[in-house]
Amino acid sequence: MAKINEAAKQQILEICNRYKDEPTPLIMILSDIQNEYGYIPLEVQEIVSKETGISVAEIYGVVTFYSFFSLTPKGKYVIGCCLGTACYVKGGQQVIDKFSEILGIAPGETTSDGLFTLDALRCIGACGIAPAITINGTVYPKMSVGQVPQVVAEYKAKEGVPA
Repeated sequence: MAKINEAAKQQILEICNRYKDEPTPLIMILSDIQNEYGYIPLEVQEIVSKETGISVAEIYGVVTFYSFFSLTPKGKYVIGCCLGTACYVKGGQQVIDKFSEILGIAPGETTSDGLFTLDALRCIGACGIAPAITINGTVYPKMSVGQVPQVVAEYKAKEGVPA
């Protein structure tokens, strides 16, 4: 969505209008835009601001505060590594470090081929199966450092990319 085309702008305006009668529509609007496009760049925030009367500063504050919103495009596979207390104690940091090593990216980054994004999450509510990760919403329980290469290889194989 590098430069907003007219069709995308109309879609964003439709999303804004969908919630015009809500007393606090911003999270719902941003959520729908994030679901539709995968991220919320500044240009989109400006469109939402003009349509809703909410300042760009406030919109930017919301987008950067909540971890499920993104200013940049995400990879096809978003790997979320839980670093909440239970997961951290059971090796969550080592798991995310291994993903980072194998993929060559730090948490919050996306691989140059656009295939993987690595995110550090605070708690996904899976404390009983710690350490846990998610990939596009699928939860992988009791993840070990030794399992990380296999998980990456499986997703690369789906794309026909050598491991």
